[in-house]
Amino acid sequence: MKKILIISDGDVGEHFIRRVIETYTSENIYYVVEMRAKEYEDANPARFKFFEFDSTSLYKLSNLLKMDFSQVFITMESAADVQNTIKNIRVVSKQLRIIVLNQWSMKNQDPNVVFINAHEILASMLIDYLPNVPVIAQNVGLGEGEIMEVLVPFGSSFVYRHLGVIEQKNWRIVAIYRNRKLIMPSRRRMIQPNDLLLLVGEPAVLKSVYRAIKRELGQFPEPFGSNLYVYIDMNIMKHDDIKEFVRRAVFVHKKFKHDLIIKVLNPGDVDILSFIKEYRSDNVIVSIEYNKVDADLSFHNDIKLYHVGLVIISKETFNHPKTKNTLYEAHVPILKISNRSFSSVQDAAIILAENRDLEKISTNIFDIAEQMGFNIELYNYLSEMQEEKEQVIEHYNNLSTIFSKSIKVINDNQNPIRTLKQKDNFIQILPFTKKLTKRKFYSLFATDSESLYHKLDDHHQIFIPVQI
Repeated sequence: MKKILIISDGDVGEHFIRRVIETYTSENIYYVVEMRAKEYEDANPARFKFFEFDSTSLYKLSNLLKMDFSQVFITMESAADVQNTIKNIRVVSKQLRIIVLNQWSMKNQDPNVVFINAHEILASMLIDYLPNVPVIAQNVGLGEGEIMEVLVPFGSSFVYRHLGVIEQKNWRIVAIYRNRKLIMPSRRRMIQPNDLLLLVGEPAVLKSVYRAIKRELGQFPEPFGSNLYVYIDMNIMKHDDIKEFVRRAVFVHKKFKHDLIIKVLNPGDVDILSFIKEYRSDNVIVSIEYNKVDADLSFHNDIKLYHVGLVIISKETFNHPKTKNTLYEAHVPILKISNRSFSSVQDAAIILAENRDLEKISTNIFDIAEQMGFNIELYNYLSEMQEEKEQVIEHYNNLSTIFSKSIKVINDNQNPIRTLKQKDNFIQILPFTKKLTKRKFYSLFATDSESLYHKLDDHHQIFIPVQI
């Protein structure tokens, strides 16, 4: 049984005592000291002992402190009274833990005195009522933002997604509140508009998740990053193709309207470098690495430095044995530009697979299509394993309604890759998973469309990571 001492004076202290009476535990006994005694209904006399005296009187307070208290709470109206009360307590007990409501920005070097800043608490409570601001649990756990509450808006990227296909790395959806009722999460549970999600995870990760839940179309490449990054290794690319590649990359940059970074490694042609430098402007940075550097390390450093959300590379660079793994480890979308016109692209082609990865990147696909002006075409290769594909199609139809973006579902008994090989003016969008990093040799006997992505290597392709 723990003894708790409450020293109170004023309205806040009175309110605190009433809350304690309502929420007290049978494991505690409360001793309440007030300048002027007040009547408290429902106070159990076996658990609450009330005293009326001035706590700044050492003589009176020291008599009470002869008991073995585990904590002292001080809520008083005067800063001088608080300071003198703390001094009196320390005369009797040097180590007793003291919790003080601090209304005056008081500071103290005593490690056993905890100041609760009243102004910070009030400001925090007011912020919780602001729209589009995450609500963070401050009195649970570490109180650093590892527990967060997020309302899912109607146009959210998370609406109508099954929990089982949401990649939850270093964070979890631990509860759903719908129509003021608690719903326990499961893999088959679908998120609905206006659901209130309770999230637990690393604070930095939850901030990114919050932005992902709240964002609408027109934000890509968020939440992966904010800028576009063109990667040119002149030891890999054919010099004759670089100028046209840069023109196409700049065309993409103008559509997304984010800053563009053009990185050149192993420079070996003055004319090409001069051509690239002409694109320098307020929102186009040209970085030329004249010294010999570790290409992988330089790439990963740039991803962090420039907050890169989309990497633009050539077909030759993507297919280079070492580059593909480096790109995968960066966990950012990759736009692979082939030797075709980009301005003539009209359709975004998505080949349905027998997994749910396409549901994980669905909002990114809609966002890209919206900003680039693409139509969305879903290619469904009819086979015995249709259940997973039908659920993905249902999800895309739901998003089509939300974002007012029509989609076309093409059901065919023929392999979609063969169909697309005969088609022009499209870009393929697919999930960027680990299996795409394997050499082409290992896909000779593969049957899934993702492993056979290289069959459409002559077309533009976008690879999107399946995790936030």
